[in-house]
Amino acid sequence: MPRALRRQASVLGIAFLLAGLWCLVFVMDGSVRAASGVEFKNFELAATPPQPVGTTCPGSGGKCTNNAAEPAIRADKTGNFYASSENGLSRGTLAWKSTDNGRHYGTLVSPNSVSAGSENTGFAPGGGDTDLAVAAGKNASGRYNVYVSSLSLANVTVSTSKDGGQSFSKNVTSATVPGDDREWIAADGSKKVCISYHDIATENIDVNCSYDAGKTFTQFGTAIDQQHVYLIENNQIGNLTIDPESHDVYQVLNGVANAEEAASSTIGYHAVWMGVSTDGGKTFRDYPVYISPNEKANFNHQFTNVSVDKAGNVYAFWSNDHNVYYSYSTDHGKHWSGVKKINSGLANTAIFPWSSAGDGSKVDVVYYGTSYYDGKRSPDSYPSSAKWHVYMAQIRNAASADQTIHQYRASPVNHLGGVCESGVSCSGNRDLYDDFGVAASPTTGLASIVYSDDQPGNNAQDDHTSIATQASGPGIFGGS
Repeated sequence: MPRALRRQASVLGIAFLLAGLWCLVFVMDGSVRAASGVEFKNFELAATPPQPVGTTCPGSGGKCTNNAAEPAIRADKTGNFYASSENGLSRGTLAWKSTDNGRHYGTLVSPNSVSAGSENTGFAPGGGDTDLAVAAGKNASGRYNVYVSSLSLANVTVSTSKDGGQSFSKNVTSATVPGDDREWIAADGSKKVCISYHDIATENIDVNCSYDAGKTFTQFGTAIDQQHVYLIENNQIGNLTIDPESHDVYQVLNGVANAEEAASSTIGYHAVWMGVSTDGGKTFRDYPVYISPNEKANFNHQFTNVSVDKAGNVYAFWSNDHNVYYSYSTDHGKHWSGVKKINSGLANTAIFPWSSAGDGSKVDVVYYGTSYYDGKRSPDSYPSSAKWHVYMAQIRNAASADQTIHQYRASPVNHLGGVCESGVSCSGNRDLYDDFGVAASPTTGLASIVYSDDQPGNNAQDDHTSIATQASGPGIFGGS
């Protein structure tokens, strides 16, 4: 088991969100509407095994359920949304696409499967820990390449589509160092794509880049520099992102604060770090984002997240197991602002942050939230009365001290009770797994959120991947 997981701390109706007093109304068509004019449409994605290409949800009944987990989502420059979700090691990755601003999703072919059949008989080189990226520039056919990464433990599989998701090619040995865990993927230009991952032997964070759309990964670097080698066995990896303008590569992580702490088993991962590469991922320098004065604080709660807006501002997000915080950098990750708490109102407890940055100083952040709060115990032991929802916070002037945060409830109840955050070492309920995602359309500015849901049964048998698509209200691109 990865050392980072062993060190994990064990720590309809009408509602009013106190932040901004947003009034939310659940209506019978599965939407969540705020009095401010912000509305989210919720529905399930297509089933396991994947339905034929062209299946659309909502409207397909039982075809719109699955047992997949840890979904990811991105949007290309034309406004198409692509989503993926893991179906389990060796069982492949599920994938979907929306061409109508997230109102409907059609099933894509599995990016990495090599045999068809039921969820238990289909075989694929990968299927764990999925992530997804979309190219920033068009390929020779005038499309934006779509990349889906998945984990096989032996290595990392990167699947590439050059035709809008109709077909995928696979590279099953994308990682230079075999024996890997929790990979992430990011794209740059028309055919550059990079992955980061833990190599299980050392817990180092390795970064491989391909310049031929994933066919070969010829560039190798490490995100932890020589001045911070004590982080190698004392970190939790976050996601990877690339600024399409400067081409700087950012790898976020959390861990201990110094070498002395690395020798202690009682110190938590109370420091957030940003690995910054200005040479395209060849070399990195690590900068502190935030170090909590509480040495027992833990930010390794699936997962520390980074995003970059169109102006080049960099944002880091993390959870301390009870609240979601962020900090920003206006100088390419070298220096960081003070910390701002994001969740408020009925989202008394907030976990699993993920972000999507848009135009300068505009960011969408999503997290699972519940009105229940207990500052002394972890959400893993929360009572069954704790009702979890998907929340989205939209931050305006996000890269300044006078930011404004509007929080919206984006979904009906998607889980009840405890949420285990200890990864594969979980002993409690892990139906929500470890992460979920949000993306915003560059054409409308509106968001589409992909998330895990175990309702109505609140058990693994009812797990499925759902979508909450923003149908109205302000966005993070354009003049909205």
